[in-house]
Amino acid sequence: MISLKNIRGRLAPSPTGALHLGNIRTFMITWLLVRSRGGELVMRIEDLDHPKVKQGAVEGMIEDLRWLGFDWDEGYGCGPDAESYIQSRRLKHYAAAIELLKKKQLIYPCTCSRKDVESGHSAPHAGETLFYDGRCRERYTSFASAQEALPAGRVPAWRFKVPRAEVVSVPDVFCGEYSQVVSEMSGDFVLARHELGAGYMLAVVVDDSAMGINQVVRGDDLLVATPRQILIYRALGLELPQYIHLPLVVGTDGKRLAKRHGDTRVSAFREAGVTSERIIGLLAASCGWAEAGEELSLFNLLDRFDLNLLPHKPFVWRDELLS
Repeated sequence: MISLKNIRGRLAPSPTGALHLGNIRTFMITWLLVRSRGGELVMRIEDLDHPKVKQGAVEGMIEDLRWLGFDWDEGYGCGPDAESYIQSRRLKHYAAAIELLKKKQLIYPCTCSRKDVESGHSAPHAGETLFYDGRCRERYTSFASAQEALPAGRVPAWRFKVPRAEVVSVPDVFCGEYSQVVSEMSGDFVLARHELGAGYMLAVVVDDSAMGINQVVRGDDLLVATPRQILIYRALGLELPQYIHLPLVVGTDGKRLAKRHGDTRVSAFREAGVTSERIIGLLAASCGWAEAGEELSLFNLLDRFDLNLLPHKPFVWRDELLS
């Protein structure tokens, strides 16, 4: 049940490629959740995955979203302070969070590579989460001493000290309550592989809190990571947002939408002459808010929006749906 009176949601695309139908479906539901309740929407660019960031991707994403009818009240592309909503420009905020966690002795530097962690597995763990056995917990006295143990070019990771055997619950509005013993699922997890704390797991918590985001809407593939983020919220003394994890768009093989399922980029449909109303209509029909073939705008959906009608199973994409 959505009980928030003053919703502040966010669109937070990553410029690692063009937006596809899976992204847009989640963004559409986010937009409708906020706009149907008179809330505010923030645009944030999550570009910390530097090796995968594509030149010009940000501008392309914004153009696609505007073409589809999306608007937002604050953030990138809205006002003069756009750079303060780009994660790579917010490193000082993550550094401050790392300093606080250091003072509380809740994190430690780790020199283990992914190969080291994989070789330390003694038993399989649930899901795709890589389990860490905590071997660096008491190994180094400082970040500098950990750095000295590594070859040039490598930087220690910051790991979070996970409380042992503690059950962390996520009261998700759509999925229901999800619980996890983080110490058994992932062990001490990586906050960031950057001295200043620039890593997704920490940054998303710091930014959502700093930007006043009280409702987080995203794909249900991220539900398994949410208990870790809740531990970070608690450690930093921050208020938790309301979570809504949604089913993904998948291919006929049941896997999340990707290049192997064909070209599902918004820009590709646009170039092929598909209208924005046709795309929104198709995605609305997949949510139970429209009939097949209807062409609609986002604003047309405000009176039809009902999260209770959204199927709990993934939406299966087939090429013929927009052919």
